[in-house]
Amino acid sequence: MAKITDRQMNAKPGSSDKWLSEVAIWGHGSLVARITPSGERLFYFRYSNSRGERVTYPIGTYSRDGQEGTMTLAEAGQRAKELAGLHKTGIRDIREHLEAEEAARIAARDAELARLAAEKAAAEAEQARQAARKTVAEWFEHWAKIDLVNRKDGGAEVRRMFEKDVLPFLGNMAVADVKKGHITEVTDALLARGVNRMPKLILSLMRQMFRFAVDRDLIEHDPTASIRKAKIGGKDVERDRVLSDEEIRVLATKAPEAGLLVTTEAAIWIALSTCCRIGELLGARWEHVDLEQGTWLIPAENSKNGKPHNVTLSDFSIRQFKRVREITGTSPWCYPNTDNSGPVCPKTVTKQLGDRQRQPEQGTMSRRSAKAQALLLPGGKWTPHDLRRTGATLMTALSVLPEVAERCLNHTEENKVKRTYQRHSYVKEMAEAWHQLGNRLNILTCPDTSNVVILKHA
Repeated sequence: MAKITDRQMNAKPGSSDKWLSEVAIWGHGSLVARITPSGERLFYFRYSNSRGERVTYPIGTYSRDGQEGTMTLAEAGQRAKELAGLHKTGIRDIREHLEAEEAARIAARDAELARLAAEKAAAEAEQARQAARKTVAEWFEHWAKIDLVNRKDGGAEVRRMFEKDVLPFLGNMAVADVKKGHITEVTDALLARGVNRMPKLILSLMRQMFRFAVDRDLIEHDPTASIRKAKIGGKDVERDRVLSDEEIRVLATKAPEAGLLVTTEAAIWIALSTCCRIGELLGARWEHVDLEQGTWLIPAENSKNGKPHNVTLSDFSIRQFKRVREITGTSPWCYPNTDNSGPVCPKTVTKQLGDRQRQPEQGTMSRRSAKAQALLLPGGKWTPHDLRRTGATLMTALSVLPEVAERCLNHTEENKVKRTYQRHSYVKEMAEAWHQLGNRLNILTCPDTSNVVILKHA
C-alpha cells in the first residue's frame, strides 16, 4: 500500500500489534505505523543501517488533529522524508547519528547555560564591587534609615555627632577604602580638642556602622575591629562630682546673674530637687505634671531603664515648675522647641551650663554667652548629671536610707534575689525623701544663710 491513511490509523485495535507501512522514500527507508492492542498508535522510520540490519526507529505518536506532543500523518511523513534524506547522504546509522546530535545539542545548551551563569556571576560581582564603592556618607544614610531610626530620638544625636566629627573626614571616601588609619584620624582629631570620652563614643558608633556594612556583605572586614577603646584617650574615669552645700549656696547667687533662660535656671533646681535625668525633664509633658497633687510621672518611654517613675514634688520643686509654666504657657511640653512641635534638644541645658563654665584663659566663644565664667564653682566643672548625683547624696546626708535614695533615682536593683523577692514599693519613704531634700534646698538657696548648718555628705 502506497500511503497510510487516517482511516487506517483509527482502525479498531486487534489482539496483536497491527503494522502499517508506506513505500520506501527514494529507496532509503519508509514510514511505518503500529497500532497496539491497548490502542496506542505510533510512528516509526524503518531503514537499513551500515551493518545491513533493519532498524525501526520511533519518531512519534499519532493524533488526527496534531495535539501537543503528537503528530499528524502529514507531520510523520515529513519527518520520515527528513530521515530518508540523511540516509541518502550516506548516513546509515541514523539512530547513532541522531543520538550524537542530541548529545551535542545538550552539551551546547549546557555550555550556553554555563556561559550565561558566568556572565550573571560576573555582573553580580561587578554590582557588588560598585556597591562597595558607596561613600561613607551614603552608607551612613542607609544605616540611619534602617537602624538609627529605631532609637528614641530617631538617630538625631548620632547624626549630629557624625556630621560634626566623622563625615568631614570620611564622608567622601568609599566604604571599602576605609582603613584603620582613617578611623584613628577621626579619634585623634577629637583627642586634640581635649576631650576624652567623646572619641570612645564616636569609635563605638563607627564600629556599629561598619559592622552593619559587614553584615550586609558590603565589606568583608570592619576597619575598627582591631582598635581597642581603651587605647583611645586612655582609661575612662567614673565621674563622682558632687556639689557641696557651700557650692549650692554659691550657685543660688550666681545663677540669676548668669544670663540663663528662666526655664534653664529652673531646670537646674528641678534636676537637683527631683534627682531626675536632664533628658527626662526636657522631654516632659504637662499632662504628666500635677502641681496641685505635687506629682510628676516620668513615662517609660522617657526613662533610661524603660520603667515609669513617679516623682513626688516638694514645695521647692513645685515653685520651679511654676516658673517654667509661666514661660511655656499652653504648650503641651514643659520645654517645647521653637515651633512647639516637640521638646527641645536634650543637650540644650547641658550646652548652656557648659558655655558658662569656661576657664578664664579659654575666653569666650564666638556668638555664645559673654558670661563665660558665670557658673564656675570652687569644686570645678559640673554637669546636669552631677546635680542628680548631688541630690541623692544630700538625701543620704539627711539620713535617708541608701536603698530609698536609689529608688528615687529610678535605679534597677542589681541584686537578682532582692529584685525578685523584695517587693516593697517604698512609696512613702521616697515621698518623704524628696520632701526632705526640697526643705534642705530651701534653706541652702535662701538669701540669708547665716544660720545654715552645712551637712557632711555621706
